[in-house]
Amino acid sequence: MSALSELYDNIRCCEKCEIARSRIKVVPGEGAEDAEIMFIGEAPGFHEDQQGRPFVGPAGKFLDELLASINLNRQQVYIANVIKCRPPANRDPLPQEILNCREWLNRQIEIINPKVVVTLGRYSMAMFFPQKTISKIHGTAEKRNGVLYVAMYHPAAALHQGNLKDVIKADFLRLPGYISAYNKTAEAKEEKKESSPVTKQLNMFEV
Repeated sequence: MSALSELYDNIRCCEKCEIARSRIKVVPGEGAEDAEIMFIGEAPGFHEDQQGRPFVGPAGKFLDELLASINLNRQQVYIANVIKCRPPANRDPLPQEILNCREWLNRQIEIINPKVVVTLGRYSMAMFFPQKTISKIHGTAEKRNGVLYVAMYHPAAALHQGNLKDVIKADFLRLPGYISAYNKTAEAKEEKKESSPVTKQLNMFEV
């Protein structure tokens, strides 16, 4: 059993929140266990609750389109949510629910060890960009502790506000550039690290 499969079993047994009683299926997450890019949404909706998979409703179809626009698919990335059970009537996640599920999300990040974390929506954004607002930082990236964090609107926002659809598409098209820049920086650091012993050795003989 893989580390993720074992984690999924633990998540399915979780009943810390009241919403565990009304769920049909837990929605742990899905995708490549060694994915370089991890997308984190907010909470499962009706369709996700029915199938036990993240982003399979209308917002999920738009996410698939967005991934295709940058030559990616679900099998190449990892997709999860801040909380793993559907809130009644699709209400916003409560602070305690987010706190209760945080250990599951932290463990997912630890197992997958992504190079890039893309937050989808304000609740996932708040975890990694505290005190920021999505309207101001959407489409921007910040690197911390070797991980690149990119804030984006939730795909569902385009379904409720049609004017955001083009904004979200444009933000997604920036992602390959961010990843390319990240990889170049990482490669440069690795080359510098590998060459530094030689440089130090040469410096010993400088007059």
